[in-house]
Amino acid sequence: MRVARAVAFLAFAALLCVPATARADGYVNPYIGTNFMNNSGNGRAAFGVSGGYMGAGVIGAEVDAGWAPSFFGNQGDFGSNYVFDLMGNLIVGAPIGGTHGWGVRPYATVGIGLIRSQYSIGPANTVAGSVLVHNNDPGMNAGAGVMGFVNQHVGIRGDVRYFRNLDENSPIHNIDFGTLHFWRASFGLLLR
Repeated sequence: MRVARAVAFLAFAALLCVPATARADGYVNPYIGTNFMNNSGNGRAAFGVSGGYMGAGVIGAEVDAGWAPSFFGNQGDFGSNYVFDLMGNLIVGAPIGGTHGWGVRPYATVGIGLIRSQYSIGPANTVAGSVLVHNNDPGMNAGAGVMGFVNQHVGIRGDVRYFRNLDENSPIHNIDFGTLHFWRASFGLLLR
């Protein structure tokens, strides 16, 4: 729950940073998705929120925070585990139908930020207990998607993004965090 609260707080903080004159172009996008193209995380659920703005309707910036619980599997070898990403992105999109009211906006995005991976090794019910392993690595993401608005304030958004950490760490327990990479497809409500 702490991660969900942190994601909500970050989205709210991003909206507070939007200048008052650009509020009509600001947006919040809570989403649900799935990870794929990763042996461990294939088909695992992802949740998150994005918040940002589009200046002059074409170029903008956003903050994206995503959380994938049980990314490395349900309990088993890796116990309680997750992957969390916090990215600052540049977003470029072409508004079709204008920037107010009904409209569709295909876009491309690229950004950098943090990818945090955490899991525990060993059974928790032994005398030695389990060992918690976590990495906070610089990461990047790139992708594309579509925003569609049915009126001035409400719409839907879907996108596909590629995530990869940028730190070369040694492999730990058959996971090479230097090559942690995955795709995420997401869909969610869009509020502006």
